[in-house]
Amino acid sequence: QVQLVESGGGLVQSGGSLRLSCAASGITFSWFVMSWYRQAPGKDRDLVASIPSTGADGSANYADSVKGRFTISRDNAKNTVYLQMNSLKPEETAVYYCHAQNRLRRLGPYWGQGTQVTVSS
Repeated sequence: QVQLVESGGGLVQSGGSLRLSCAASGITFSWFVMSWYRQAPGKDRDLVASIPSTGADGSANYADSVKGRFTISRDNAKNTVYLQMNSLKPEETAVYYCHAQNRLRRLGPYWGQGTQVTVSS
């Protein structure tokens, strides 16, 4: 059974930082592109950042709005992907979701249950 479990959300003041974690189980973690999405109330779920599977070409990819402030990373030994978020803005209040997919092997997509991030002004 595949599980993606996010943690690290919470309430932070504008300009503050949070680090989200997503622990995966039931998958061969290194095979998967791991991503973070976010969804604000009444809005679409948008891609925030993604990181390639281990050994794949390419580097991390970020939404333009978070470049230079957010960093995605992965620890294959812990089956965990992280999202370091700095200089947070109130408009980034949303539920943040972890996502895993391997298109080549037709595995996934898998989603976590989400973690709430609230940025106060």
